[in-house]
Amino acid sequence: MLIQHLYVERRSAALTKPFITALRTVTSIEFIVVRLLLEDGTEGIGSAAPTMVITGDSIQSMEAAIQTIISPLLIGKEVNDIRALSQAVQLSCVGNTSAKAAVEIALFDAYAKGMNIPLYQVFGGKTNVLQNDLTISINQTSMMVKDAVDAVQNGFTALKVKAGLSADEDLKRIVAIREAVGEAVEIRVDANQGWTKKEAVRIIHRWQHEGLNIAVVEQPVAAGDLEALKYVTDRVETPIMADESVFSPEQAMELVQRKAVDWLNIKLMKTGGIVRALQIADIAQAGGVPCMIGSMMESSISVMAAAHLAAAHPNIKKIDLDAPLWLKEGRVKDFPFNGPAIMLGKQPGIGYHFLKDGKEKGT
Repeated sequence: MLIQHLYVERRSAALTKPFITALRTVTSIEFIVVRLLLEDGTEGIGSAAPTMVITGDSIQSMEAAIQTIISPLLIGKEVNDIRALSQAVQLSCVGNTSAKAAVEIALFDAYAKGMNIPLYQVFGGKTNVLQNDLTISINQTSMMVKDAVDAVQNGFTALKVKAGLSADEDLKRIVAIREAVGEAVEIRVDANQGWTKKEAVRIIHRWQHEGLNIAVVEQPVAAGDLEALKYVTDRVETPIMADESVFSPEQAMELVQRKAVDWLNIKLMKTGGIVRALQIADIAQAGGVPCMIGSMMESSISVMAAAHLAAAHPNIKKIDLDAPLWLKEGRVKDFPFNGPAIMLGKQPGIGYHFLKDGKEKGT
């Protein structure tokens, strides 16, 4: 089936409360929606959100890359040549990973709809239920404790706690949160590159001494400093995860070969889409390194695509896809979240489509 048109729409959504990390503060998101139309009327849907401090993409750059560079490569092409189309998207320009991801999600959505199966089944996945975590944004310690307790009361058994603005405060906050939620809750800490290598070792050693049982510490040091990342990994017992340090399969290969980390965090906005994300998961699996699937602060469309990827690959062991739970509006009807559970439906593709009245539906 031939690709007939490709449209790009700009949208926005407010957050329920500010989302604060060591890199930025977010109160609303702006994102693009890609609608790819096949000649039989089938519509593939994709999306991407800009994260300037991580990917370098902006709304304007994504729109320009898709409309002027990527779209002309796809119009008139056969959607069933999905791997060739993915390769064309990746080779179309340097960088622009979020723009590429939006288009590739739309391509795979249309492809799976043509096969009349959910996207995760395209890749051989069998499970359609995933256990999600909830992120605790940086705030005053008392507010972070309250947010953590509320999350646990709502059924979450895994929390991702943001850190990295103040090493001393980070020490106190994690102690307070652990005391409040008890031992049964998994705590993951994300420093977003906020520490030096020596700060990271000192902080993690303190948590180990306190017996806080931190499941993983994500990106403790600067993304480009792999020596520092390995320095930390070699000196602590707590598992260390790379996030901003891994965009590509090549970077994943280097991290695995150097034994620089214990985990990799895969995000579609970093990888440029589904194919390269799968390649990273494969590389990590071959090297004995498990993966987590994560997202930026994104729309439910791209998060649903990431959930299908997680359901399809056995090396994706942790799920961090709570971005839609932060949106004040824009969560589609029947979105497959039930508290900490993500339940993917049986609808073809990613399970997202536009109704005739213009409203959105996700199943």
